[in-house]
Amino acid sequence: MVRITALIENTPSGNKSLLHEHGLSLLIDDGYVKVLFDCGADGAFISNARRMGVALDDFDAVVISHSHYDHAGGFRDFAEAGFRVPSLYVGKGFFQQKYSRSGIRYTYLGSGWDEEFAMAHGFSVRAVDGISELSPSMTIFSNFPRIHSEETIPTRFVKSTGAGFVPDDFSDEIAIGIKTDKGLVVIVGCSHPGIMNMLSSIKERTGESIYAVFGGTHLKEADTARAEATVEYLAREGVSIAGFCHCSGSDAIKLAAERFGDAALSVGDSALI
Repeated sequence: MVRITALIENTPSGNKSLLHEHGLSLLIDDGYVKVLFDCGADGAFISNARRMGVALDDFDAVVISHSHYDHAGGFRDFAEAGFRVPSLYVGKGFFQQKYSRSGIRYTYLGSGWDEEFAMAHGFSVRAVDGISELSPSMTIFSNFPRIHSEETIPTRFVKSTGAGFVPDDFSDEIAIGIKTDKGLVVIVGCSHPGIMNMLSSIKERTGESIYAVFGGTHLKEADTARAEATVEYLAREGVSIAGFCHCSGSDAIKLAAERFGDAALSVGDSALI
């Protein structure tokens, strides 16, 4: 059985003691390992974990989908609070600085920490370039080819390089796939490379069908046609559960709920698969 628990998410919980924010942090337990997937924007997920009785010193790995603040910012709070986990998994290129551009204005969107910070706090940093197995059933995937041309990245997203600011292709983004007897359960952070691109790549590499998808799909900036096309794609591929949340946008979350049933995770929710 796979258990996925939302430690932080945008949507308020029915448990009014729990905090919510624009961010994502999930606890994933596949029966072999416990993984902290993303850390939200700040330490709110730590507070929620305590109120939910979740032990934050009982993880086998931390996996951060990409270095935007709403997924990676809370890692600083986690490390500075003294929590230690054997390994921190990130995508290759994770530590490039990320921004949002509007005219001449550049807004910093990065995590606020670097590899040296993580290592100084006792974490072994592992950069995933391809795939990396966490357990007999759980695998991290990266390097998603652009198969679906309609999945474009908003031009406002840029990253800083030695040559100046360049468009951010989010080649550093990673996702988790978990084998079950019903098919793969895929966990995503924001799906900046495109959720259809990511799922198509994972399916091709594994030869497995996709049973469920949880996380952000960054369809909040997409038009209705793209959101509808995404939901139709999932249906054609035989996906049974579409737990859109975080940056997916209300329209896409509603469309997914209408087609597959409401599986979006709010703070404090757990999905058992």
